[in-house]
Amino acid sequence: MKFLAVCSTGLGSSFMVHMNIEKVLKELGITGVDVDHADLGSVAKGDADAVFVGADLAEAAAGLGDVVVLDSIIDINELKTKVKATAERKGLIAGGAE
Repeated sequence: MKFLAVCSTGLGSSFMVHMNIEKVLKELGITGVDVDHADLGSVAKGDADAVFVGADLAEAAAGLGDVVVLDSIIDINELKTKVKATAERKGLIAGGAE
């Protein structure tokens, strides 16, 4: 399983989201997920099981498969909610698990 954080340049914000996804996965006790970050131009559909992007890139990333749009890339609570929901969709945890 692979989660990918994507921003326009693949540097600052995607790396921050990448690190925060790893933190959230650890807090939730979810293992078996490889997390990475990249720039939008380098990503193709199928490169990851879920692609996390900021709202500013939602339209540009729409064709990349399971795209998770973050309204705020710095809101850890939003990220936790969306990582958990993605993990449930992907069968990594049961719905309602903490």
